Amino acid sequence: MKELEAMLIAFRESTRCDAGVWSTRPGGGALDIVARSSPRLLPPDTLPDANAGTSVTANGGTMIVAAVPGVKRTWLAIAPCDEDAPPAGHHLKMLLPFVAQVLRGTQEVEHAAIELAERYEEINLLYTIGDILGRTVTLEEAAATILTEISETVGARHGSILVHEPATDSLHVVAAIGADTDTALPIAVDDPDCVSARVFRTQHPLTVEAGEMECEAERPYRRGEMLSVPIMWTTPSGGEPLGVVNLSDRRSRQPYSAGDQKLVAAIATQIGTAIQNARLVRSSLEQQRLLQEMYLAHDLQMKLLPKTSIVAPQAQVAARVVPAESVGGDFYHLFRMPNYRTGVMIGDVSGHGYRAALIMALAMSASAIHAQSAADPGQVLSLIFGSLREELSSTEMYISVFFGVIEHRESTLRYANTGHPHAFIVPAEGEPRRLAAGAPPLGLSEDVPASSTERWRAGDDLLVLFTDGISDARNAAGERLGERAVLDRIVEMRAGAPEAIVESVFELLREHCGDIPSPDDLTLLVLRT
Repeated sequence: MKELEAMLIAFRESTRCDAGVWSTRPGGGALDIVARSSPRLLPPDTLPDANAGTSVTANGGTMIVAAVPGVKRTWLAIAPCDEDAPPAGHHLKMLLPFVAQVLRGTQEVEHAAIELAERYEEINLLYTIGDILGRTVTLEEAAATILTEISETVGARHGSILVHEPATDSLHVVAAIGADTDTALPIAVDDPDCVSARVFRTQHPLTVEAGEMECEAERPYRRGEMLSVPIMWTTPSGGEPLGVVNLSDRRSRQPYSAGDQKLVAAIATQIGTAIQNARLVRSSLEQQRLLQEMYLAHDLQMKLLPKTSIVAPQAQVAARVVPAESVGGDFYHLFRMPNYRTGVMIGDVSGHGYRAALIMALAMSASAIHAQSAADPGQVLSLIFGSLREELSSTEMYISVFFGVIEHRESTLRYANTGHPHAFIVPAEGEPRRLAAGAPPLGLSEDVPASSTERWRAGDDLLVLFTDGISDARNAAGERLGERAVLDRIVEMRAGAPEAIVESVFELLREHCGDIPSPDDLTLLVLRT
């Protein structure tokens, strides 16, 4: 809290009044010092119930104390001022909002840092496992590698992956940590004592404490508390249990949390994909496996995109993403931001398919964290690049991104554009205005992108963003649709609702291309405030 302490010291020098900030722990108890202008300033003897400034005693004297708005269990106190200084209460209203702003800002930064660390640990794990499953390896090799990755992330020294064998209706160990898979005993699905059997039957995760549900077959890979999660294969018609993941003997000695259970469940779904893939290959059903993977991957990627209603009623948005394959690298994001602002982003990862989709997922996650923590659009894109630098470098990929923030009260659009060519303001009358790129795509330069400002007329202007898959779409004769044709259709429809404009542009694509599949992802977003 060095910034807050410096502010309180400056306050003391300018007003000749000491000030301090104290916090109470949950449930009450002693006061903790957050910051103060002088070590001689001691905490008040009691704290008032009301939020407004109240006089309380402090070591025989009095001070004015008020709760800091928006910050739980935190109080600002101003001690009696020097004899010739204005009374302490005179300064309370002035100082209180500044203290609240500093504390809230600090909390937001800390929360963002924690969330980034936690989410990126999970994302990196999912990325690693996706890479493992993308290689040509046996089920046993994949299971052993995945179990090692999970155990290191969660901090478990013992663990196992069991797979169901329909022929014997039992669970067999295919990978283990702290135990020998060759000597591990199978577990009958109807076994009433083993945790793995119960979790497989019920299809629900279970955490059992030391001494609870002891089972001889699980003894080699269980030490004390054990987290057991079912491995599921998800189909359009429901879920099918394929096995169980067990983790125990945690290094931290802390109990397994709901977050641990959620992470392991996500990995178990990936393991389920690997198990089912192996079975389909053995059964010569490669086409069925690929179709199912494509369905699940496409469905998952579409669910990553936000609903356009999240920025209502400040903005009306319509957006559509059509990957060239089952998954792609195009994405958009929307943000309902503080101070009556609306954020909008569109991105295009180089290439398409699964590699582009992985980078797209990382970019979506990073933008969700950074867009709310930085005020300048260029700084936001720089922070996103910092989060993705290693992945972009290792894959030799890059991303063109446009990020704009509409300041509704100021009637302005502030934006940064890294290599995205198709970004426009379409006014109620006249020609569209291009929002030019001021920097190359993320991954091609280390420079912080510059931000620009355009005037914004609510109710009249349209923000139109699309990827080059739309303008580059070709018909059977190889002729491009072209950017001009797309803009002409949008200008023709600009008085209509965003949904109607998006539908009209895609109808134009169908008229131009016919049955020719697009070789690139197609994304269009239209916004009106």
